[in-house]
Amino acid sequence: MMIKLHHLNDSRSFRILWLLEEIGQPYEIIRYQRDKKTHLAPETLRGIHPLGKSPVIELDGKIIAESGAIAEILIKKFAPHLAPTESSAEYLDYLQWIHFSESSAMLPFLLKIFNEFETQSGTELKFLNNYAEAEFNKVFSYLNNHLNNKKFLIEERLTGADFMLGFVVKGALNLLKSKSEFPHIENYIKNLENQKSYKLALNIDAKRV
Repeated sequence: MMIKLHHLNDSRSFRILWLLEEIGQPYEIIRYQRDKKTHLAPETLRGIHPLGKSPVIELDGKIIAESGAIAEILIKKFAPHLAPTESSAEYLDYLQWIHFSESSAMLPFLLKIFNEFETQSGTELKFLNNYAEAEFNKVFSYLNNHLNNKKFLIEERLTGADFMLGFVVKGALNLLKSKSEFPHIENYIKNLENQKSYKLALNIDAKRV
């Protein structure tokens, strides 16, 4: 069963690229590049999905969008070992962390990025800046405390939750001038970067069309 991944550089699609490398299931990658000036996705992606976003996969003739949904589908279908048993208490934690990555963690990350853009253009948005900083520190302090003495989010092993959250926290740490305030997150990222599948995905992502 061939999987097609419509992959956009510098996007959430890295989650799925990394996951596919971990799963080891054959797949085809169709690459798209962001505009160098605007950093926007190319219009050609709209030909695959109306939102023009990535990741998108083709599986059994079905077009599937949203990285969280794609991750859950691929794990359930090809790699159930990457999720806790559904009847376990750990599975409830697993679901919470998967959704945390696209809700609680993603919002302050994006706000911080947008605020950086505005600051660089000479615009000062005091409310946005103050809110973004407060929310960022609250959310990532919570995550940092959870990761104390942990290499992975749950069960001390790689799961789908790490593929989802790894992308966000890696990007978030890159925005910080000093990472010392979140040492456990920093160690968590270093551990993920040492995974063979992560390194393979990074090399594939670095290639251009």
